[in-house]
Amino acid sequence: MSSNDWSGESSRRTITGFSNPLVKFLRSLRDKKHRKRERRFLAEGLRLLTDARECGILPDMLVMAIGRESHPLLDALESAVIAAGGEIVEMDVEILAKVTGKDNPQAVAGVFAEFDTSLAGIDRASSPIWLVAQALRDPGNLGTMLRTGDAVGAGGLILIDDCADPFSVEAVRASMGAIFTQKLAIARWDEFSSWLRDGEGQLVAASLRDPTNYREAPYSAPCFLMVGNESQGLPAAYEEACDLRVTIPMLGRADSLNAAVAGAVLAYEALAHLRRN
Repeated sequence: MSSNDWSGESSRRTITGFSNPLVKFLRSLRDKKHRKRERRFLAEGLRLLTDARECGILPDMLVMAIGRESHPLLDALESAVIAAGGEIVEMDVEILAKVTGKDNPQAVAGVFAEFDTSLAGIDRASSPIWLVAQALRDPGNLGTMLRTGDAVGAGGLILIDDCADPFSVEAVRASMGAIFTQKLAIARWDEFSSWLRDGEGQLVAASLRDPTNYREAPYSAPCFLMVGNESQGLPAAYEEACDLRVTIPMLGRADSLNAAVAGAVLAYEALAHLRRN
């Protein structure tokens, strides 16, 4: 089954068999290859889908468990999808578990069109803080950085080089809805560097190369806070290209923080500095 098979008209149907082609299609969206082909992704959970609706983003298809408990937010979501010409699909909870890959799935999931992830969609002047991640491989860390961006009021997250897929089920789940509230861009380093230098923007790296203590650094807006790969950090050339390099002191035996945690610490400190100045 392909997304091209959808009529685009509002419809409702019930699925009772695991072998149904729609079930196979939905399960395929857990695989990056199929997500890229269809340019669609899965998101699960009433809270997450409600966040999407409140951001003006609705799923093409709303998938719900048969026998689910009634909830006003679910009713509002269903009504919005129908009004927009989307499709409502109901299925047994056991089938929904196969779709989501969870033994205890939430009662609702949605199929969304992937967003524009070009740098052209980023308005750097719209926020004083942006998060940047280079070669971030863990989808949980990626989702956490999106969630951090939402928490600090950042404009969004820019993924550099070969990062985890932000539209994977794991990353979307870890974002706790921030996939819908944050702008998202994907680029190679050369493309990002050229774009950044074509306008205003301070590039700040978490680094050990001649760094400034992160609490004493002169952050300026728009501030692009960059963290590197979980195990290797940032390439030396990337660090050298930054306007400012900062370090977070380690007071115990650990020599570094988790990449997503480091991004959160820097984001809150930069935000506090920018608000004071």
